[in-house]
Amino acid sequence: MLSCKRSLGSTIASSLRALRSNEVLISSQVNRFLSTQTDGEVRISKVLKEKFPLASSLKVVDISGGCGAMYEIHIESNEFKGKRTVQQHQLVNQALKDEIQGMHGLRIFTDVPKH
Repeated sequence: MLSCKRSLGSTIASSLRALRSNEVLISSQVNRFLSTQTDGEVRISKVLKEKFPLASSLKVVDISGGCGAMYEIHIESNEFKGKRTVQQHQLVNQALKDEIQGMHGLRIFTDVPKH
């Protein structure tokens, strides 16, 4: 019975440590969500706004935790009208060719405004 209590106590302690770890992770994600844009996000947004002045929607998010290694871009623009998705993505890649050199990865989501 004593070993069972120790085992249970150990399991509970492990569970509490895991919960605290998850709280820190969730807390850092919430803080990142509530914080202002990173320098990289601002720089990439500026380039895309210059290259796609007709963009009706633009969102740039550093998905590498703020270190600038990987970004996710959502852009909606009439400049994509009549182009296939791969062509739209090529336009974004071309616009960001200098910035991409320092990245580990890039997720691109493009669309044409629905109105």
